[in-house]
Amino acid sequence: MILFKKEKEVIELIEKHADKVEECISTSFNTLSAYLNGDIANAKKLARQVDNLESHADLIRHQVRDRLYGGAYMPLLREDVYKLVESLDMVANAAEKCCDAFLNQRPIIPELVKQDFLTITKVSTSVIEPLKEALLCYLKGLCPMEVSRQHAKDVGLIESKVDSLDWDLTKKIFSSDLAYSHKLHLKICVEHIVTLTDKAEYAADYLEVVALKAMI
Repeated sequence: MILFKKEKEVIELIEKHADKVEECISTSFNTLSAYLNGDIANAKKLARQVDNLESHADLIRHQVRDRLYGGAYMPLLREDVYKLVESLDMVANAAEKCCDAFLNQRPIIPELVKQDFLTITKVSTSVIEPLKEALLCYLKGLCPMEVSRQHAKDVGLIESKVDSLDWDLTKKIFSSDLAYSHKLHLKICVEHIVTLTDKAEYAADYLEVVALKAMI
């Protein structure tokens, strides 16, 4: 992919956006980890950081859109480039919503499943690393297409792992002696965590489609 001045400016912005999203996801893990370990005060502070990071990522996404309106990339490529950025932004949105749900609803996480929640949160938030690598590898054109595709496949592997953890945790919750309303609330919390990897998989899948179109 040949990059001219306007395209290079867009790539720089996308890299900043990806860095901000990665920081947002990392901070969301710290937020949920603090919450699950009973440090509510720190979790609240970290959740505010997640909100700020997501908002900052949104601003950078808008700057990317403005550059594309200004003529960066061929017309047929602009939509794909913007949708890639937008799909990455959706991962940050999911992380923000997840943290907000925990801090607003204050679910009571029993010791029975606390470690399971920590594990699924850690695995789910780890998805940002291969997703970011796949996106930047493709857009910057600094590595073979197969390398970018492998990073995208790694996203899918993490999503599959999260699905398995989701299944096991859900079974554990509903097999317990907890009140049914409590079980439902815990399941909703699990779904918030799982949504993050679902959004990441969507972004990786879309990247593969864009890469395929570029090869035709």
